[in-house]
Amino acid sequence: MEYMVIKCGGSIVDQLTPAFYQNIAQLQKEKQINPIIVHGGGPMISTYLKQMNVSTTFVDGLRVTTNEVLDVVEMVLSGAVNKQIVRNLTSQHVKAIGMSGIDGHLLEAVPVKNADRIGYVGNIKKVNTCVLEDVMDQNYIPVISPIALGEQNQRYNINADIAASAVAQALQAKLCFISDIPGILVEENGQKQTLHETSKQEVEGLIKSKVIYGGMIPKVKAALMALEKNVPEVGIVNGTKAGTLIDFIDGKKVGTRIQLEEVSHV
Repeated sequence: MEYMVIKCGGSIVDQLTPAFYQNIAQLQKEKQINPIIVHGGGPMISTYLKQMNVSTTFVDGLRVTTNEVLDVVEMVLSGAVNKQIVRNLTSQHVKAIGMSGIDGHLLEAVPVKNADRIGYVGNIKKVNTCVLEDVMDQNYIPVISPIALGEQNQRYNINADIAASAVAQALQAKLCFISDIPGILVEENGQKQTLHETSKQEVEGLIKSKVIYGGMIPKVKAALMALEKNVPEVGIVNGTKAGTLIDFIDGKKVGTRIQLEEVSHV
């Protein structure tokens, strides 16, 4: 069976309808594809930190992460958000199992370069795929929260886009980022249009011209990183619209497909 890593951002989890989870079930049961979900939880983390009076700041778009912040991050990601997704999958009569990158040493981390400024934020050094393969052999869908372990059992907060890209690279899986917009949007004849196909060169140009900005930047950078490591296909689709995930797998013109080579927009 093929593998497909599906990354759900924390801001979209509450917007995903039963139809989205039905699509996940279809991938497994009808399309013979093993789905792996990697999720974030940023907005809920911010809410809980505020409620618990734990101060937090951001540097270059990354949350400064102390061990105190990590306690809340782990509680929200591996607890509330992870189990919400597992429950929603279970309601579609599929078997799902929630785990974090800590479980079974699934995700091994190293600190990011500016760790002295942002604390325990990491990058993925290794994905222990045997943990995922064992779970999927039992027909379970893994649901992964991006907390990882580094040296001396130190926990690290991992950007969910980066974690999803690393898992896709390790499994040579297709990678799909779930968004609440239909993909990368560009202006054409005064109207916003979805860019259905794009390349590394075009993406880099769109970042420079600020057509791609904000939260879309880490997505496309993680996508390019995955493609450069032989991930066969990467896309961004609107998870709030019924059927788009299946349409994407079927090769229809939905979302944005990203590839390394230049594409023609004829």
